[in-house]
Amino acid sequence: MTDAAVLPQSEECAPAPIQAIGHDAAAAVVGALKALADPLRLRMLSAIQSDPRGESCVCDLAELADVSQPTVSHHLKVLKETGMLVSERRGTWVYYRIASARHGAVTVLLDTFAPATVAPGNGEDAGRPEALRTMDDRVTRLAEELADEFVDLHRELVVALVRESYAGLARTARLTQHMIPLTERFARQRLADRIRDRGTGVPQVMFVCVQNAGRSQLAAALVNQLAGGRIIARSAGSTPAAEVHPHVRSLLLEIEGDQEASSAFPKPLTDDAVRAADVVVTMGCGDVCPIVPGVRYEDWTVGDPALASPEGVEAIRKDIEARVRALISTLASD
Repeated sequence: MTDAAVLPQSEECAPAPIQAIGHDAAAAVVGALKALADPLRLRMLSAIQSDPRGESCVCDLAELADVSQPTVSHHLKVLKETGMLVSERRGTWVYYRIASARHGAVTVLLDTFAPATVAPGNGEDAGRPEALRTMDDRVTRLAEELADEFVDLHRELVVALVRESYAGLARTARLTQHMIPLTERFARQRLADRIRDRGTGVPQVMFVCVQNAGRSQLAAALVNQLAGGRIIARSAGSTPAAEVHPHVRSLLLEIEGDQEASSAFPKPLTDDAVRAADVVVTMGCGDVCPIVPGVRYEDWTVGDPALASPEGVEAIRKDIEARVRALISTLASD
């Protein structure tokens, strides 16, 4: 006998079955984390994710740091090799966007993991305000509810799209207490865009300007008023503002009434919205819209109500209304 204590049989270790991540999967994750373990690469990924166009070119990303374009291209190549990015050459420039299969992972990384990492303090919830935890829970519940409703789409896609919609609106929205209803409206429309068979049913028109705070909001409201349900119009912005401009808000109140006008808010442009539209009308931002075969494009050169006098605002409204009536006549005759 030794002096060492002997454990009773009942207290001996009984290991549970190991359920850790597999070796190959772990190796793949480590490879991706190594590729992302560079501050400039993470900033590039964030810039591409938040770009209203859904993509960025090397010339855009070179503005992030005092480095040469070849250096930027090298970092983008590393990210592309991990499968995070895909690229497309157009003329002399190469454009990069988040790979569709990686949207969920990138969203979690940048909108959940990154804020939790840089938050001050220690502990499980240190540095994370109760309001932030509550909002995250509400977004998660909304995503699950919409995933249950849109059964024709993959559940993971619906959840990722809802979280992306919230993140996109949260970057500029001022009325944070209304974020969940706004996110639901925006996400529902994006999900409907995903399953719409373009060219069937009621024609859809998408108006796009830079901030979605003036011209495009006004044009969409006029179409919906004058078309009487024969055409559905929506609007979006390449770089959405925080709120609709007061000059335009008063016009929307006249056209749509208090309920609709008060709920209008600037929305970011998405590829899905363009693909679902029968007609896309750009108003000062023609280069930002993706070109989708079968979609009809028009560019309207009209004044910006945000920069106009009261008389100028009224003239802009009349100009847009005349163009809208002409557009309705062409769509109604198709």
